[in-house]
Amino acid sequence: MLDLSSSWGAASLGYGHPAVTEAVATAAHNMAGAGLLSIVNEPAVALAERLLEGFPDGEDRRVWFGHSGSDTNDVAVRLCEAVTGRKRFIAFVGAYHGGSAASQSVSGHVSHLKDPQRPGLLRLPFPDRYRPDTNGDIAGAVLDRLDEHFATDFPPDKVAGIFFETIQSDGGMHVPPVGFLQEIEARCRMHGILTVADEVKTGIARTGSLYAFQQEGLLPDLVGIGKGLGGGLPLSAVVGRQEIMDHAPAFAILTTSGNPVCTAAGGAVLQTIADNDLAANAHNMGNRLMAGLRQLATRHELIGDVRGRGLLIGVDLVTDRESKAPAAMAAAKVAFRAWQLGVNLFVCGMHANVLELSPALILGKTEVTHALEVLDVAIGDVAAGKVSDAAVALYSGQ
Repeated sequence: MLDLSSSWGAASLGYGHPAVTEAVATAAHNMAGAGLLSIVNEPAVALAERLLEGFPDGEDRRVWFGHSGSDTNDVAVRLCEAVTGRKRFIAFVGAYHGGSAASQSVSGHVSHLKDPQRPGLLRLPFPDRYRPDTNGDIAGAVLDRLDEHFATDFPPDKVAGIFFETIQSDGGMHVPPVGFLQEIEARCRMHGILTVADEVKTGIARTGSLYAFQQEGLLPDLVGIGKGLGGGLPLSAVVGRQEIMDHAPAFAILTTSGNPVCTAAGGAVLQTIADNDLAANAHNMGNRLMAGLRQLATRHELIGDVRGRGLLIGVDLVTDRESKAPAAMAAAKVAFRAWQLGVNLFVCGMHANVLELSPALILGKTEVTHALEVLDVAIGDVAAGKVSDAAVALYSGQ
């Protein structure tokens, strides 16, 4: 089975990678503590130092360790409120920032529509270059809307922070227009609004650089990291400016966070990425995969758009290319048929019609070729009516 999901990106080096298994076994054998709450351990300190090396202002930053992307964004919400003394937040429609109470409250994904809504939250549309909601400058239209809110009903001096994904993944794999996030950051800097980059899915070399925000020319106040950092183990981190992170002692305590086993795995992941230049591999294999998918689009009318960066790719399936109507049932069937043929992938997007490809960073040319061959057959079989509605009914998630 070729896994093009790597468990939603968590298995960044695939499954059972020798560097990770060796690091975990060594750390477990020598484990002198179970977390960072009261006892410092060498793997956690080494990993924190390594993470700080990835930031140009790393000497002025601090690291907090958690277990998942949800708790990183939960802590970021609390920090923004505590440091600024403000209560309001800005987020984006389609964003998924986690499953805990605070992280859900700044999300805008369809899966959170029935969750309690956060008072004082402004959700902006994320620029959608495939289905634009304006005929003009889609990024400019969002920025104009933000400026109008600032001037009328949403005073910026009441806003604690803004949460954004550098590529909006679960919302449909949307890559923002060039310069859009820089304009957002500039407005926030002007008004003392803290910027929080959710790199849980886009970080750790997945998009062709260690962090996706680097490709946008950003330097967020807080950066949330998760999924691929642990190589499949529960590990996350917030890397933030010192004056924010040192707000108060014992501000965010998790008993086993920063434990030596998980942080040793994180160190092995980063070392393997550096030793094998896996960021470059993600860039190169991602380009190869996207080129192949766009070639498939010339033969399959179901494919409306192929977008992404590095090894974070979305294939937008449509019932009709002119209307661009989302083809959710077809997406489910393609994922099911591909699984039958030995390739695993998941579906994302606000309409559940986007095939998400987020394979392990070690993906090679042979795997790319195999993936494209299977997807060619799977999409063709679905278009030909060879996969029934009943076949995917059990996997609807209802």
